[in-house]
Amino acid sequence: MKLILSDRSLALPSLDSTTQFIDLSQKKIKNCVGCFGCWTKTPGKCVIRDDATTIYPLIASSNRVIYISKIKYGSYDTIMKTILERSIPVQQAFIRLHHGESHHIQRNVVPKQAVIIGYGASSPEEETLFRQLISRNAYNMNFEHTQVHVVPEHLLEETLKSEVSKWKN
Repeated sequence: MKLILSDRSLALPSLDSTTQFIDLSQKKIKNCVGCFGCWTKTPGKCVIRDDATTIYPLIASSNRVIYISKIKYGSYDTIMKTILERSIPVQQAFIRLHHGESHHIQRNVVPKQAVIIGYGASSPEEETLFRQLISRNAYNMNFEHTQVHVVPEHLLEETLKSEVSKWKN
């Protein structure tokens, strides 16, 4: 399965039946409350009932993902950061060593080819911070390969179309 998660609506190229687009701005996603119920009370399932409970399983089961987010303070925009935080149920409370660092054990997460498209960086420093964040997230998100594009907003849809066309090859 292939998944495109975006913080806004976009004009999309035609998508095949194995690709799903989710416009997070149209979803009701509450903030994580840090209760760790997804690890202890209901392992693998968030105790908060909202749209996130249908999205994080799709993230876990996708072998190709594209994340599209406005860059804010060197990080993801609010709605993208919220869904990524709410995806903690796909990890277990247990720790493993990965490349000499401690990381959570994944709970049935498919290894991924990931493309992250950030737009709207206000400075070169903000772009550098965003790229560093992505490289750190890649370990925890089970990315086998990561490609990062930082583009001006007017090139966002063109960049997305280019990346989606690579999936057809």
